[in-house]
Amino acid sequence: MSRITVDACFIGVLVMSMATLQAGPARESLRVGERLPGLKGQFLSGRDAELPRASSGKVAFVAIGFTYDSRFPVEAWGAWYRATIGSRTDVTFFEVPMIGGLATLGRWFIDRGMRNGTPAELHEHVITVYGGTGDWKKRVAYSEEREHDAYLIVLDRDGIVRWLHHGGFDQSRADDLHALLTSLAEGRPTMDDHDLADGRREP
Repeated sequence: MSRITVDACFIGVLVMSMATLQAGPARESLRVGERLPGLKGQFLSGRDAELPRASSGKVAFVAIGFTYDSRFPVEAWGAWYRATIGSRTDVTFFEVPMIGGLATLGRWFIDRGMRNGTPAELHEHVITVYGGTGDWKKRVAYSEEREHDAYLIVLDRDGIVRWLHHGGFDQSRADDLHALLTSLAEGRPTMDDHDLADGRREP
């Protein structure tokens, strides 16, 4: 591992572990059946990115992490996706590191470290978000007790939230997720369709 990568990872630990809720108007939690609010960041390739626009026309599986240690469950879910459903052209995956606190002081090092540690073909599937961390913590019902979880969202082709979950990789949950992603991609009804009216939230 290069010195730059080591430095980047070290700063990443400091910055992401010091992320704090930012002041601002209250944000309601995401609900199944609602369109995802604009999530703006930057791909590792350097291009500006915004969800759900970046996934328009495709079903999207989004894994958000708020701490340095959350990279482990996020990467586990990403590895599962690539191994089981990643070959489909109608489903896509985005890893979203949410970085707050003193991020502006370490942004160059963090981005450099992530680019060095991520295969080039995946750079357009990693969206780094600096700032606004507090709003998204509220939206995904983040808690300090589960700060290192992966916070997961499934969007349909129109950017509508169809599934919410947080936690580490779980095979039984992954099996259900695989069925949901496949059904949405193929336009088949899902069990979730019956619950959109009441905005049911996944645990």
